[in-house]
Amino acid sequence: MREDIRKTSSLCPECLKVLPAAVFAENGKVFIEKSCPKHGYFKELYWGSYKMYKKAEKFAAKGRGLLNPNFEGKPDCPRTCGLCSLHKTNSTLTNIVLTNRCDLNCWYCFFYAGKTGYVYEPSRQQIRDMLKKIREEKPIPGNAVQLTGGEPLLRKDLLDIIQDIKTLGFDHVQLNTNGIRLALDPKLAARIRHAGCNNLYLSFDGVTPKTNPKNHFEIPLILDNCREAGLGIVLVPTIINSVNDHEAGNILCFGFENIDIIRAVNYQPVSLVGKMPRSEREKYRITIPDVIAKIEEQTNAQVTSEDFFPVPTAVPIAQFVEHLRNKPQYELSTHFACGMATYLFKDGNKMMPITRFLDVEGFVEFLNEQGAELKNGASKYLVGARGIFKINSFVDKEKSPKGLNFAKLLFEVLVMHNYKALSVFHHRSLFIGMMHFMDLYNYDIQRVQNCAIHYATPSKKSPIVPFCAFNVVPQFYRDKIQKEFGTPIKNWEKENQRKLKEEFYRRDKISLRNELYEKAYASFKQR
Repeated sequence: MREDIRKTSSLCPECLKVLPAAVFAENGKVFIEKSCPKHGYFKELYWGSYKMYKKAEKFAAKGRGLLNPNFEGKPDCPRTCGLCSLHKTNSTLTNIVLTNRCDLNCWYCFFYAGKTGYVYEPSRQQIRDMLKKIREEKPIPGNAVQLTGGEPLLRKDLLDIIQDIKTLGFDHVQLNTNGIRLALDPKLAARIRHAGCNNLYLSFDGVTPKTNPKNHFEIPLILDNCREAGLGIVLVPTIINSVNDHEAGNILCFGFENIDIIRAVNYQPVSLVGKMPRSEREKYRITIPDVIAKIEEQTNAQVTSEDFFPVPTAVPIAQFVEHLRNKPQYELSTHFACGMATYLFKDGNKMMPITRFLDVEGFVEFLNEQGAELKNGASKYLVGARGIFKINSFVDKEKSPKGLNFAKLLFEVLVMHNYKALSVFHHRSLFIGMMHFMDLYNYDIQRVQNCAIHYATPSKKSPIVPFCAFNVVPQFYRDKIQKEFGTPIKNWEKENQRKLKEEFYRRDKISLRNELYEKAYASFKQR
């Protein structure tokens, strides 16, 4: 039986015309539908569980938007991204593409320079200009940058770029990489960490050579070198139905086994870019609830669907701190359908989700109430004193991880603004995230307008673009901008006196299958 949920707008996958769209529930799942006068009717799976969708929807939050949007004139979403006045969320994390060169040549990659015909590689000055634009956002300047590619480790001036970012006042620098060069050069991780990089965003699609052909053999060396350097890692698996979904649980277990250096596992259900017939979409499509169900099944319910909450659950926390400090905070007012997350702690050798000892919903509701009181003029001291008493009631001390006073930690972070305590929290836990980037079949313009992950570009017309506008409709932004600022491959090769193919990595499996390798994957070979 069908149940209509909400109206939105989408795009025709064929002609990119903006179309009215409807999100609806049917047989326990959520779908999105639209009709193009020229190309017909499209129906696509949106979320694999209506029950989980309803839970996520309860935490929906409306962002405040930007006080100084970059695009002036009448907005036409998603064709006039800049950011424009329709956009509701600040740049929580901003990507800067350093190069479209890569040392791998994966068959499925749509981004590699050899397939586009040009090399896109902005200069340090162009990058500094992009960074300044991010810092100009009001009321909250962008504070976190992800350096991406291609393979950003191919940039010879990478360390200088990281130092530029820190000089301009950014607190967080994340490096999106396949990690190959970090495996081959034992000292590179330390140099990157010393320059100011906070963590790696490391591609990791499985625990076997078949599911993770990209860097399976190099992963043990990458982890070892990062341990030595104290450089934290976020594992980033792209999950594809019928390809590596059977390893979703093992990927989490791998992260948990290496919790001393791995800070997070951020799953990305595959975005089916390009034109694809319905039968293939149904074969490969997997959504956030589906990945979570796989994790629950494959970890014997150590982690369950009840442990996950949508990203905007953090909004009341941010608003409470904002009213307490009288200073705008990052709200994470992403659309509730974009992602889910939880935290795991170690209980002996078992995984302990945060929900086992913290009443998350009760805690968030309490902060929502206290934030409203502060906004209406309540005494900060009274609210702070109330917080000392009340926060304890949301934490089950008997079930909390040993050696961690969680109630005190929360008070230190939220009321006393002691962010060293926040560091303790992150080093004792493993964050599990789900971020489902869209494609043309499940495109939801309401989600685009709430996007918190953006791209900075050298274009004056479109200096900052939401992720799912930049990549899903590349002819509007990514390809158009990078071609404009790129260099034809022949010119680049002549100028640099080498061929792009010379950068391709040639793996020596024999030398890589060493004692370190065997130890890293030992428990997974036994399963």
